[in-house]
Amino acid sequence: MLKRIIAWFMLSPLVVLLLLGACAGTTSTPPTTTPPTTTPPAPAPTPPASPPAPVPTPPPNPKPSGPIEATWIEPQLDGDTVSIAESEIEDNWNTHFELRTEVDGKSVRLNFMAYILDGEIYVRANVCPPCRSVGYALENDTLICDTCATTFNAKTGDGIGGACVDYPKAAVPYEITNGQLVMNGADLITAYEDTLETGWP
Repeated sequence: MLKRIIAWFMLSPLVVLLLLGACAGTTSTPPTTTPPTTTPPAPAPTPPASPPAPVPTPPPNPKPSGPIEATWIEPQLDGDTVSIAESEIEDNWNTHFELRTEVDGKSVRLNFMAYILDGEIYVRANVCPPCRSVGYALENDTLICDTCATTFNAKTGDGIGGACVDYPKAAVPYEITNGQLVMNGADLITAYEDTLETGWP
């Protein structure tokens, strides 16, 4: 019994040292903190592409540059009524036509011009008595005689300059019906006869 007690006392310090060593070797590791996951912001939506600018459509028959020579067109006769197609004037810009009729019992050929200027159509007698010309070019707002180069105001018919300036070009009244310029035969003859005289009647 005494031996056991002595052995116990001899082993007790060793047991204490072992317990202290075990406790000293156990360290508490602080928990690892995981940083919160941040989601990157979504990219801004791409704005829709702008539609291409519309390309202007050119007119079907743009006005030519420089003097516009007259184009012959064919009138339609119905009794005392004379008509020409509005589209032919718009397509050609400057036209002329011939009217065959009787004046004082004689068969005659009377020439007229029809042109478009600033969106308005003009019909005038197409004759230059001194030089006997039949035909005028249209340049801007000026008529130019094909033979003597006398110039006339295309809006009023008045002479501007040249050898035949004293013979203004008389206008012919008309109405537009179903795409046709409709004129009275008597009005055409009157305008032609007025242009054969100097000045305005």
